[in-house]
Amino acid sequence: MDLLSLYEVMLRIRAFENAAERASQGGVQAFGQSATSAAYVRGPLHLSTGQEAVSAGVCAHLQKADLLTSTHRGHGHTLGKGADPTKMMCELFGKATGTNGGKGGSMHIADFEVGMLGANGVVGAGITIAVGAAHALKLQKKKQIVVCFFGDGAINRGPFLEGLNWAQVFQLPVLFVCEDNRISATTVSASVTGGDGVSSRAQSLGMASTQVDGNDVLDVSNHAKALIDKVRATSQPHLLHAVTYRLKGHVSVDKALYRPADELSKAWEKEPLRFAKSLLLDRGHAATELDALEAQVNQQLDEATQSAKDAPWPLAEAAFSDVADCAEGVWF
Repeated sequence: MDLLSLYEVMLRIRAFENAAERASQGGVQAFGQSATSAAYVRGPLHLSTGQEAVSAGVCAHLQKADLLTSTHRGHGHTLGKGADPTKMMCELFGKATGTNGGKGGSMHIADFEVGMLGANGVVGAGITIAVGAAHALKLQKKKQIVVCFFGDGAINRGPFLEGLNWAQVFQLPVLFVCEDNRISATTVSASVTGGDGVSSRAQSLGMASTQVDGNDVLDVSNHAKALIDKVRATSQPHLLHAVTYRLKGHVSVDKALYRPADELSKAWEKEPLRFAKSLLLDRGHAATELDALEAQVNQQLDEATQSAKDAPWPLAEAAFSDVADCAEGVWF
């Protein structure tokens, strides 16, 4: 995928996060904010603002049939995999027309139509789900692969070791992508992580790893393409370590006052959209062209937000659909 196309995907992710953030903050009386208007987003909202290059650069090289697992911060991954922004916004609003009928919300959004198996509110839980899906693909002798996104905080939880070990032992077609934003909720990850971090832990299991600049979408894209092709051809797992930065708080109503102001201002100067736009300008694209593209994407998300506001609520009886009766093994 060319740089302009990657930039458009990043713009869409940023516009979605900005729109969702605005829709979540009304009515909030936490973190020193007063209630001003209705909050449309139902439940906690974890933004991936600043991490767009990882989602765009990796997902650009996936086929529709490939599978994806995500984190509680999964809007960018879902959009990168090809999900419809309007349906996603409806899901965040809890509406019947959402990708999951309004039942999943932000932290558990999924879209099986594009192979996105789901975001997950449990840190690291998507790792074992991805490995299980990859093992099923291998047993069925299918050529699909699984991409598993997780954060640096997840490497200190059990599913990381269990998942990577299983994938390595059974040589499963998984690309593990550590989206290293260097902070675990409100704690600097390095302060609670022993050793040299994610790459060394993968290598200790015999799994190859590659580190990229997670703010440079071309660096992510070029390495991701090569690794995805390799995983598909060899059914050997690989770790992609993308070093990036989360520009917003842990949740949308968190002002992130625990972040040093100078650190945050420097991060904004190097954020992925600004970096990609600078490259495009250097390559001869006009500023008016790029501004028009950004305005077009923002307009699309404004329309998606309005559609979500106008969409119908789920019917009461829908609460009993998609529910398994474990005793009888029956789906309602």
